[in-house]
Amino acid sequence: MPNLADALKNLEQTTNSELFIKLGSWFADAGFELALVGGPVRDAFLGRASYDLDFTTNALPEETLKILKGRTDGLWDIGRAFGTIGAKIGEQTIEITTYRADAYEPDSRKPIVAFGDSLEVDLTRRDFTVNAMALRLPEKVFVDPTNGLQDLLAAVLRTPIAPEISFSDDPLRMMRAARFASQLGFVIEDATFAAMKAMTERMSIISAERVQVELSKLLLGRHPRLGFEALVDSGLAAIVLPELPALQLETDEHHHHKDVYEHTLTVVEQAIDYERDYGLEGDLILRLAALMHDVGKPATRNFEPGGAVSFYNHDLVGARITKKRLQALRFDSDTIKAVSLLIELHLRFFGYTDQSWSDSAVRRYVRDAGDQLLRLHALTRADVTTRNKRKAERLSHAYDDLESRIAEISAKEELDAIRPDLNGQEIAEILGVPPSPIIGGASKFLLEVRLDQGSIGKPAATELLLEWWQTRKPELTVEEITQTIANSEKWAVSLALAFLSELRASEGILGATEAQNRLLQWWQTR
Repeated sequence: MPNLADALKNLEQTTNSELFIKLGSWFADAGFELALVGGPVRDAFLGRASYDLDFTTNALPEETLKILKGRTDGLWDIGRAFGTIGAKIGEQTIEITTYRADAYEPDSRKPIVAFGDSLEVDLTRRDFTVNAMALRLPEKVFVDPTNGLQDLLAAVLRTPIAPEISFSDDPLRMMRAARFASQLGFVIEDATFAAMKAMTERMSIISAERVQVELSKLLLGRHPRLGFEALVDSGLAAIVLPELPALQLETDEHHHHKDVYEHTLTVVEQAIDYERDYGLEGDLILRLAALMHDVGKPATRNFEPGGAVSFYNHDLVGARITKKRLQALRFDSDTIKAVSLLIELHLRFFGYTDQSWSDSAVRRYVRDAGDQLLRLHALTRADVTTRNKRKAERLSHAYDDLESRIAEISAKEELDAIRPDLNGQEIAEILGVPPSPIIGGASKFLLEVRLDQGSIGKPAATELLLEWWQTRKPELTVEEITQTIANSEKWAVSLALAFLSELRASEGILGATEAQNRLLQWWQTR
């Protein structure tokens, strides 16, 4: 953290911008105030550049639009109802918001927007003092009515007004405290943290989407442990992410299993350390998987004879729990699918340490991971938190060996593009069937052959396919099927063929008459 002299020097260097002078002059010439505000000022003191710049003014939105019209490379007013006008000037995106003096209804998620006429009043309605600093433009006069610079230098998060009032106005600020702890490495001031603990129930009025945004920003911060500890210790996590505090399993009397919660935070930190190795810097999917990888343990914990503790199938249970939680938090489907898959697979490697895998097992590992393979590498390595150096080294060397095996086989077979030796059209022609689920079943069979034996060529694949088909070939022709079910539509025939194929595979040869009877019974239930 910089001292005062360094902070002021950082501010001067970071805000030495022609854009700031130009914007300030435009508003001053029109008779209005303008100030750089909030995060950009905080970051300027820390010597960090801000990509999105926030300004505040006493000009109303329509007056801001009038000032900026014809002077920008882009202008939008999507936030106009809240006093915000957005613009693009060169490569820089900016937002200019009218001074606010909002009021809040106790049971509402949204403020009653009220515009103000004072910069100082606007600053006191912000979330934390370190974000309640401003720089008047164009003259560059520093404004700090709540001693935010003092808190910044002390690395403390404090609300500008009584925390009970601030958090009651906007309960999401409690999550923001945890988020800024993660992003900045700051400590939450005692009275502020006490208010968080006392007011957790206020989070019930906050939408899942807003919680998701804050949780994601926290997870992508530089110090996520600090953020999650704040969430758990305050009781907020029990509301927004209950699976996390549930990992604080009581240790059995013989201390035979490690604290899963502390292990999880360590895995998150180690996953971040591995991001650079795999070109995954700032990867939300990897970090979510690291955070949630063991959430299935509380539901699967079992005390074995002799005091040992097991968590059988916690990977599969955890994947289901994670999917449900991420859906509730309104994460997108691609993220949910990727995170759930990583959790489902995160234990797969540990069988490799018992005995070396066959080439087919390595192929399956790659096939099952799909486009999540690099993330699975990072997660699996991060999941090793043992204090036993010899064990840690053995696991690390074993994973090195697995990655080497994957590279060797990939160089020979292009593992990332493994396909059966016959495509769907070829399968249909060989079996003499129209498009149906039978083609998918045959393709899956040939893929397993490919994984077990490598590429065997089309002639050998055709021979194996016909052998497979002899135990599954329907006993009725397409014409007999259409007559039996009195339906010749392609979808109906396709489903009937698949039914008869499965019937043949499970019960063997039944004869045409029995096959017709069973088909008719099945069709009548459709």
